[in-house]
Amino acid sequence: MDSNEPDPRFTLANERTFLTWISTSLALSAGGIAMAAVPESLFAPWIRTLLAVVLVLLAAVAAGAAYPRWRQIQRALRRAEPLPPPALAPVVGYGVAGVAILALVLILLSR
Repeated sequence: MDSNEPDPRFTLANERTFLTWISTSLALSAGGIAMAAVPESLFAPWIRTLLAVVLVLLAAVAAGAAYPRWRQIQRALRRAEPLPPPALAPVVGYGVAGVAILALVLILLSR
């Protein structure tokens, strides 16, 4: 396996991206916990639970995929190969958008 030491700026940028995914995971976890604590008068209990579970699952996916993604990018940098396409961003982006749209619709319907 040919392995070259990449430019430290790229390695540090890769590390910052990893840490950002971990921060995103923590924020999604907090959002899931907050959703579970929403007053019963706003959403039916099963809806709160569904939204909370989706947010916490997205948090788990983001945290669980962050290190393998860091490792893949680091390997590509060392081998001077093209970077792998981002698989995690669409999952988290569409998941959060889905939760937000559903919550918005339910808030508007409850008024």
